[in-house]
Amino acid sequence: MKIGCPTEIKPQEFRVGLTPNAAQEAVNHGHTVLIQSGAGIGAGFEDADYIAAGAEIIATAEDVFAKADMIVKVKEPQAGERKMLREGQLLFTYLHLAPDPAQTKDLLASGCTAIAYETVTDRNGGLPLLAPMSEVAGRLAPQVGAWTLQKANGGRGVLMGGVPGVGPARVMVIGGGVVGTHAARIAAGMGADVTVLDRSLPRLRYLDDVFGGTFKTSYASAGNTIELARMADMIIGAVLIPGAEAPKLITRAQLSELKPGAALVDVAIDQGGCFETSKATTHQDPIYDVDGIMHYCVANMPGAVARTSTIALGNATMPFMLALADKGWKQACLDDPHLMDGLNVHAGHLTYYAVGKALGIDVMSPSIAVKH
Repeated sequence: MKIGCPTEIKPQEFRVGLTPNAAQEAVNHGHTVLIQSGAGIGAGFEDADYIAAGAEIIATAEDVFAKADMIVKVKEPQAGERKMLREGQLLFTYLHLAPDPAQTKDLLASGCTAIAYETVTDRNGGLPLLAPMSEVAGRLAPQVGAWTLQKANGGRGVLMGGVPGVGPARVMVIGGGVVGTHAARIAAGMGADVTVLDRSLPRLRYLDDVFGGTFKTSYASAGNTIELARMADMIIGAVLIPGAEAPKLITRAQLSELKPGAALVDVAIDQGGCFETSKATTHQDPIYDVDGIMHYCVANMPGAVARTSTIALGNATMPFMLALADKGWKQACLDDPHLMDGLNVHAGHLTYYAVGKALGIDVMSPSIAVKH
């Protein structure tokens, strides 16, 4: 199979879909790897690194898309890239379709087959291709939130760990999954007073057993959420419903109940955000003010630490990428129901229920799509 990896073109996106190690593995399996010139520079990989791995360097994205049977990326294809997709071509990347009707329409029109990293599952019910970036984003969230809290940036001017005689910042993390757990650990490590909210009592028990004393836990009822939000200096939104649009947990009207200058860090912004006032921002212009509350809503947070993120993502995606290339996508999905869970689009049909529900589009069963 010819595996193509173009340069990411989303603003301030420095990751790359294939590492040289992943390229070498694919070459060793007998595949041809096509890398757009300069694709790895943002993550610290030179063209020479890919050449040494056995890959071919291609000058333009147009040539990569035209020649490749499978396109491997990091971020969802942008409008110009979607025009280059073709019928029968396989796309393997993050998609986040539920809040993005324009992308969904274009992918359906292209006739391509698209497998989304964020909906591939594992035998434990986890999301193995989302988890590495969730870990990175979770660990970054308190860091960028602390920056947002600085007075010069419009925040409350509160230091995360406080100083002797002055209490620490109060940090509220909504969601006790991968993002929330890593965010809570880092925020607590910075000295903040941290509370994690979740609706799963088993998850709260787990967090309390493993991290008891490091941070507190609380049940995420609507009343409890706003009560704790009123006392928070920073609120980290870390709620995920796989493949679906994120629920809105703090409304515009409730902003008036928060502390002036409080920081909202919305890690769920790729799925539409979990605060009603969230809108996607970039690393270049990451924060904005709504009613005196500072919002940090960068849609590709892990791109800020591109080398770490690229290697972590590559480690996770490599086995799936090789299975798709070795077997073809249909057989790979038939052999692995967890990979089939990643199938979102095939030949003009939507194949993921949560996306169809969010966008009001009819859905074809993945099990039917692999026979289509």
